[in-house]
Amino acid sequence: MDIDHLHTSPIVEEEWIRMTDPYAPLDNPARSSLLGPHAHFAARQGEVLRYPADVSPFVALPDDPDEQTWRDVATLLGPGAVVPLAGLRGSAPAHWETVGSIPGVQLVDDGVVAAHDEEAVRLGPQDVPEMLALVEEAKPGPFLPRTVELGTYLGIRRGGALVAMAGERLHPPGWTEISAVCTAESHRGQGLATRLVLAVAHGIRARGESPFMHASAANTGAIRLYESLGFRIRRQVTFLGIRVPEAERVESVAI
Repeated sequence: MDIDHLHTSPIVEEEWIRMTDPYAPLDNPARSSLLGPHAHFAARQGEVLRYPADVSPFVALPDDPDEQTWRDVATLLGPGAVVPLAGLRGSAPAHWETVGSIPGVQLVDDGVVAAHDEEAVRLGPQDVPEMLALVEEAKPGPFLPRTVELGTYLGIRRGGALVAMAGERLHPPGWTEISAVCTAESHRGQGLATRLVLAVAHGIRARGESPFMHASAANTGAIRLYESLGFRIRRQVTFLGIRVPEAERVESVAI
């Protein structure tokens, strides 16, 4: 292979990085997703990308954000908006307020015993009201009216009611994140979440990809469960909420 030729094309160079380090897309997973399999969702200003506000709150910055990056963030989101970021390298401008900071971990497939589940049913747009209600009760993390469009969501029903679900969120090349893992309080302790995680992982594996997850570092019970299923902690990551100053200059948005 002609190594010199690889560096003449950013796309080919990115593919070469993935070939030599399969974990590289997970270093900045929201950006890898929006430049890759989720590119059709991406709104863009300069080098800053975001999902539609009713799909996902994630905003993706380049690996080394500079002053222009933060101007682009302000333009894309607007004054007063809270910017959700994961694993920010460097720091925001001094006059931008940090309104939230949650230590977390990223877990990757390390021998997950994925398995199809006969009781798990595919959820779609028609199920969104029930999914939103379950998320409101169980609070697994952000889930919005169009989040279901990000990938496959599976649920388990009892007596016709949705009592547990899990699905796919970020989609860096070669990887898919398992997210929105939750169970109604009345049906906890039955292993439903475990079954759904393994079922979603089975679908990811069937595409030739690998599952990964994020969890709050404080949620030690969930982390122990995921490790028992064959995930391992790859790295620590901090989830931040940073507010765009009200007086920040906003320019025209390029999509």
